[in-house]
Amino acid sequence: MTTDQPHGSPADPRDEIRVFGRVASPAGYEIRDFLSRSVVAFEWVELTSDEQARREADVASLDDPRLPVCLFPDGARIEAATARAIADRLGWVSRPRQTEYDVSIYGAGPAGLSAAVYAASEGLRTVLIEREAVGGQAGTSSLIENYLGFPGGISGARLAERARQQAVAFGAEILLMREGVKAEFRDGRIVVDLAEGGQLIARTNICATGIEYRRLGLPGEDRLLGAGVYYGSGASEAALCRGEHVYVVGGGNSAGQAAMHLSQEARMVTVLIRHDRPAASMSRYLLDRLHATPNIAIQTRAQVTAIEGDDRLRAITVRDEETGTEQLVEAGRLFVLIGGRPNTEWARDTTIIRDEGGYLLTGPDLLGGGRLPAEWPLERQPYYLETSVPGSFAIGDVRHNSVKRVASAVGEGAMAVQFIHRHLADI
Repeated sequence: MTTDQPHGSPADPRDEIRVFGRVASPAGYEIRDFLSRSVVAFEWVELTSDEQARREADVASLDDPRLPVCLFPDGARIEAATARAIADRLGWVSRPRQTEYDVSIYGAGPAGLSAAVYAASEGLRTVLIEREAVGGQAGTSSLIENYLGFPGGISGARLAERARQQAVAFGAEILLMREGVKAEFRDGRIVVDLAEGGQLIARTNICATGIEYRRLGLPGEDRLLGAGVYYGSGASEAALCRGEHVYVVGGGNSAGQAAMHLSQEARMVTVLIRHDRPAASMSRYLLDRLHATPNIAIQTRAQVTAIEGDDRLRAITVRDEETGTEQLVEAGRLFVLIGGRPNTEWARDTTIIRDEGGYLLTGPDLLGGGRLPAEWPLERQPYYLETSVPGSFAIGDVRHNSVKRVASAVGEGAMAVQFIHRHLADI
């Protein structure tokens, strides 16, 4: 399995990274997903016997704790490899270079990347922090077909990588595998404690942390994560599904795109939808393609009620919501795309107002009965994308009543920067 475009960092390999690991290895999946979303050329070598493990990976057996093993073109070797260790080896994990920034952006999905491009290009000292891979949930999409300017479509990872390159070219700092754990607003600044120590200080900030995929809530789910159970479209897994019957849970655009992508390799893809029809958010063109693809079946009024497996997923139980009957079916891969919840737990101890679902309220949504909230300290009203803390903005999926589309997220990123200029001019 490979991607055909390098990440573009000075430390990037010119040739493929080789990763050796066991079948259905959660650690192997984490690495494949990270490299695929980062648009790094790599080869996944799936080890199926002790003899192969000794010969190709130079480890004792398939149970050797040194797996996965990652080999770089320059001869470097990482044992018990993780995505973080690989990112560190590639030189992508770094610390803030400045003591204070004009704007700090949290989340490197389309909204955050757009904000970084516009902020840096307009001369603001800009830093972008991402705890995983660039691209967010959009980065896992195999093909975005309705984004303006790409009539043939573009993968989420490629779109994100192009945006990353733009932001860096304009001078934005991008800190990967870093995460803020506590935010405090004081003296007109946002001060964020980073998970691995240190602080990040900025005059303004933009929250673009998006949402996390909602889980099924079934016994064994955590244990089988990455070993047959996947959250998201599994763009890195399609090539491993050759000849298999795989299942996709969800009725929105993301689930439809995942089914189309997986159908190129899998023998059969069954889409399980809990309701009696796909979600209203699924684009008509995508639904038509699903129906026209011979190895895709759509099963409505269906819910996964149990998952089974030892070291990997072996079977799922599907309940017919109309009749109440349940059926146990063999399944080696289950891709779950059933919506999500916002990444806003960091705001719990701040004066930022959230709705009952945890989404951040901004602009007009802060005006209850036409009145400003008690938390708002200024005479002016909040700008359109501004939270209840002056100078703190929210964009993309994390925002209350946002439009869940890449184009709207990119537009909000550009808009937020204009409001940041206004805020900075006032203080």
